[in-house]
Amino acid sequence: MVRDANVKQAGAEKQLREAQGKIDVLQAEVTALKTLVLTSTPSSPNRQLHPQLQATGGRGSYKRGGGHIRTSSVGGAFQTSSGKAEPSTVSIEPVAKEEREMDSVLFAEFLSWNQHPSLDRSSAFLSRVYREDIGPCLSFTRSELSQLVHRAVENNSLTIEPVAVSALPMVKASALECGGPKASVETKCALSGLSRVCRHRIKLGDKGSYYYISPSSRARITAVCNFFTYIRYIQQGLVRQKEEQMFWEVMRLRREMTVAKLGFYLTDQG
Repeated sequence: MVRDANVKQAGAEKQLREAQGKIDVLQAEVTALKTLVLTSTPSSPNRQLHPQLQATGGRGSYKRGGGHIRTSSVGGAFQTSSGKAEPSTVSIEPVAKEEREMDSVLFAEFLSWNQHPSLDRSSAFLSRVYREDIGPCLSFTRSELSQLVHRAVENNSLTIEPVAVSALPMVKASALECGGPKASVETKCALSGLSRVCRHRIKLGDKGSYYYISPSSRARITAVCNFFTYIRYIQQGLVRQKEEQMFWEVMRLRREMTVAKLGFYLTDQG
């Protein structure tokens, strides 16, 4: 019995020593964490060690001599000398919301056109769109081809189709702009005259040559085609919307033409 008691006592003392060792480790970790929290560095000074910083601004930021504003934390909380956790401030940028206001002159012109919708550019509505959007959007360096493209878009006889990228190596600017099978790897934009990776080509009518175009030129042509498609739908009575809704859709399509003319376009991410 005495031997069993001694064995149990030895086991209990061993467990006690192990528990004390774990406690020592945890205390060391807590001390290290406190040191990290209270440490002051030039890039992130501790307010408790530098009380003079309290007067320079609100919580969570301070002003350096160079005028730059730094934030001590992007979230969570920091511990003060009283042991209470205070939330740090996070600056949130305001989200801009697009607003719109109808132009009475443009709306009146659209209403007048919508009474008898047609593709006749003599109306005030289409005359303005041609002058301010369609004309500039389809005005390219190669003016002769630009006019052909313009006419094909109006007649709804223009075709745009993708080509294999692997078959389009970069070539010199003096290469051919269009043609048959021998020119199928041309990457010089036929409209801008600049060497570009042309992933699409256009065809004017049922017969004729293919012309390779850059992504920017394609975006400009597509924007104009989208506008004509929509007003054709209105002309054919296929749009079942209120006049105000149709007007804002026309304005959106006009904006697409303006954006494309300025050189902005979207690409497929894949």
